[in-house]
Amino acid sequence: MLHWRIQRLQGALQTYAHSLTHFIHAKKVYLEGERPQSQFKMRGHAMPTILLINDDGIQSIGLITMKKRLEKLGEVIVVAPEKEQSGIGKALTSYGHVKILERRLGDGSKAYAITGTPAEAFLLAVNKILKRSPDLVVAGINLGPNLGIDDMLNSGTLGAALEAAIHQVPAIAVSYCVQKILDRPAWKEKVTSKELEQTAIVTQKAVEYVLRKGMPPDVDIISINVPEGIKPRKVKVTSLSYKGYGDIYTERREGYKIGGWVLSSYSDDESGTDVYTVKEEGCVSITPIKVRFPHHKTALKDLSKALAI
Repeated sequence: MLHWRIQRLQGALQTYAHSLTHFIHAKKVYLEGERPQSQFKMRGHAMPTILLINDDGIQSIGLITMKKRLEKLGEVIVVAPEKEQSGIGKALTSYGHVKILERRLGDGSKAYAITGTPAEAFLLAVNKILKRSPDLVVAGINLGPNLGIDDMLNSGTLGAALEAAIHQVPAIAVSYCVQKILDRPAWKEKVTSKELEQTAIVTQKAVEYVLRKGMPPDVDIISINVPEGIKPRKVKVTSLSYKGYGDIYTERREGYKIGGWVLSSYSDDESGTDVYTVKEEGCVSITPIKVRFPHHKTALKDLSKALAI
């Protein structure tokens, strides 16, 4: 009986010693800043979760090119509209049903296609697929520019980023600013991964920065616009252009339609704006965006008195 108790005591002491060793090592890691196995360990996961969305459709070359780069930095979950949803902004499907469909990308990897909008891709990813928030959202690579306030509010790419920002998830939106978007859907199928490589590299570096250091203060979305014929290392921090679209509609027999989209048709603006940086300087534009509208309540003081019953 005494021998059995001694064995139990020895076993308990060994367990305690083992636990103490792990505790000392954990404390050493914390105090000395020793890196975990993954350089981007976040929120208790072995690797950060990066949610990849676009508005050009799940088989877009822009999405596949971006995915290859992001896989070096974390676990990439692709959730994107089944078909192109350009120009739909942050719209939600208020009628009918939205389905989640499993698909295979060109590289054979699993992805999720939805029959809804880019903003819904975020909402369904968080609430139905992941059932948690990702560490970062990347929207793109969009085939075409997203410049100025009109594109900011109309773009499906930025619509996904806005939905993420509203839910306090850091977001990076990236667009490849071709000089001319043709009035034929098939033109996007001719864009190659090689053409998008520099855009993907720039975005990879931005994602790596955010994963290491977090989003910069007072920034919810980083909007990146990369021009064709990018000048190496020419990157400028810009503000949104607040000049809206001109006459973008072309008369057809059936009515009016937005025809070809030409970069040069964006309204000229001053130096320091995203439009000027891409259009006139041929440089990469990175625009910090804060999703917070000012509310000048004192300006409505007299109105509130006039409306009082």
